[in-house]
Amino acid sequence: MDIQALINDSELLPRLAGLKAKQFSDIIDDEGLQYVDLVMEGGGMLGIALVGYTWALEQAGIRFLGIGGTSAGSINALLLAALDEPAKAKSPKLLAEMTSLDFFSFVDGDGDARDFIESWVAGAGKVKLAFKAMQVLDTLNEREGLNPGRVFQDWVASLLDREGIRSLAGLRARMNKLPRGLRQRDGTRLDTPALAGVRLAIVAADVSTETKVIFPDNADLYFAEPDSMNPALFVRASMSIPYFFEPLRLEPLPDGEEARARWSAVGYDAATENGGIPRYALFVDGGIMSNFPIDVFHTYSGIPAAPTFGVKLEYDKRRHPIDGPFELFGAMARHCLDYDFLHRNPEYKRLVQWIPCQGYNWLDFNMSDEHKAGLFKEGASRAAEFLEGFDWAGYKAIRAKLAEARAL
Repeated sequence: MDIQALINDSELLPRLAGLKAKQFSDIIDDEGLQYVDLVMEGGGMLGIALVGYTWALEQAGIRFLGIGGTSAGSINALLLAALDEPAKAKSPKLLAEMTSLDFFSFVDGDGDARDFIESWVAGAGKVKLAFKAMQVLDTLNEREGLNPGRVFQDWVASLLDREGIRSLAGLRARMNKLPRGLRQRDGTRLDTPALAGVRLAIVAADVSTETKVIFPDNADLYFAEPDSMNPALFVRASMSIPYFFEPLRLEPLPDGEEARARWSAVGYDAATENGGIPRYALFVDGGIMSNFPIDVFHTYSGIPAAPTFGVKLEYDKRRHPIDGPFELFGAMARHCLDYDFLHRNPEYKRLVQWIPCQGYNWLDFNMSDEHKAGLFKEGASRAAEFLEGFDWAGYKAIRAKLAEARAL
């Protein structure tokens, strides 16, 4: 996939360069870069469009402080946080990985599992597909998923290792290297990570306790020493597509009075033989609870110093054809919680862009180079369109009116 040639020939470059003088945020640095929060939706292989989207934002002089996402969105979020310091563009490294990566290597189940997935993606007839499905039933019954997900987790860990990041503590150190002169436009200095709003939010679903988990915020529920854990585990938990990947199982979990208090804080108070603490955790794709966690950086009071941009994959419609188990999961991951938040906060329509991704299969890990390049270009084009139409002053005026209304 020659993405670099696509970029060099792109008519988007001058459009994006021309947007550097436009105001998108009130948080800036000495280089004139502007900072926003970014939340990305899950969508399997459609996540390539997210790389195109973030590439375009970086070309327009935008960088990220709060970064969140689910499933494919969580992968991009972690890499945006880890591949360099906040002020640096991450797209060159992401693109280098995309051009050399064999995505089908993530399908790391046995021969029957790989054969079934290839037949399903290729649109095999129902009789052939039913026969192939019979061959993988034992795997599903024994492992609750066709693919172990080890190749994916090892790939993420290797990328982090290449950047010198082997633990959550190392990731935090990377994210906390604040840009020179980070400040608000009024001169207010943002010289600590807390003041700057530096945060990573990866959403996963712990189905054993019915808990929406945000990593690394909730890492202490599952790890006795969370700072020593490799962040690759967080995205492995978030992208565990039901049936397709085996759920991620963690055990034993930390116990004791402090552990019980932490579980109580997230609403888990059921009495168990383990003294109120779950015996294990079983993670599946975070999309079953929140596929587009746009609310993770939301503040209800006042006017934010920076907007929270959101990017969704596929046009946001609520009617979906369901022709099999993976389509069923796709429908399940349409995030009722996220719809509810957007309905209650309609001003977010000014912050969210949709990438239609029509004609692409979200589970086609054997996707052609042409389709990969098409997804990247579609994401980049939609980003340019969004930035050209974004009105920061108008959005702040809306938030000011909302703040006045809430104060009454």
